[in-house]
Amino acid sequence: MTTSYTPPKVWTWDSSNGGEFASINRPIAGPTHDKALPTGEHPFQLYSLATPNGVKVTVMLEELLALGHSGAEYDAWLIRINEGDQFSSGFVDVNPNSKIPALLDRSADEPVRVFESGSILLYLADKFGELLPKEPAAKAEVMNWLFWQMGSAPYLGGGFGHFYAYAPEKFEYPINRFTMETKRQLDVLERQLADHAYIAGDEYSIADIAIWPWYGVLVQGKLYGAAEFLSVSDYPNVIAWAERIAQRPAVQRGRRVNRVWGDESEQLAERHSANDLD
Repeated sequence: MTTSYTPPKVWTWDSSNGGEFASINRPIAGPTHDKALPTGEHPFQLYSLATPNGVKVTVMLEELLALGHSGAEYDAWLIRINEGDQFSSGFVDVNPNSKIPALLDRSADEPVRVFESGSILLYLADKFGELLPKEPAAKAEVMNWLFWQMGSAPYLGGGFGHFYAYAPEKFEYPINRFTMETKRQLDVLERQLADHAYIAGDEYSIADIAIWPWYGVLVQGKLYGAAEFLSVSDYPNVIAWAERIAQRPAVQRGRRVNRVWGDESEQLAERHSANDLD
């Protein structure tokens, strides 16, 4: 770093700071405008974008449908977070934290809102009795890794991803700090996958669904363009696991939903029928 920074006694918000996402970041919660959310005909209404956290939920729903659970049919509505859609009054009613993904379950008399991607995965696993073991020790192991992802990914995304890919300037200290932590996390996964086909053991679970859109896509070179920088070849077990997950039809379908960038054949802004993905 070529300059030093002395924090003031009291911090004040400067909307010009923050890099690529400065226009939508602010230090207060709540809606910025009144707008109702759209609704479709299916039991589940998903409001999301195909970021890693968003992909978790669309993959989960597609896996449930592949397992024959017609009750998992869903409408997926696009929330353009770079345009501030997450700050509408309707979205804030579903998720007061104004983050995607947000899910509304209308299968019962009273709608149930579910927000935070890990909470949504657990809610769906419990509701349909899938992708989460019932045996206590096996279930605990899946939960361990689900919450590992929830606690670890902010260092990858908000830490490494922000300073390496999105910050308006490159600074050595934060990039080194979060690169070290990202590689440590990849090594945690590498060691776990040395003896297991899937993250929590021999069975595919919501732990894999939670971790793959972040760490699997990272080692495949599709997140932050950082595969070479991170020397992902150091993690062959993670790469093999990532490729194994990527071959699942439900994963291939789910990762396309609410995607509005990249190859056009991989994009599907909204999903309202299984035929939309065919």
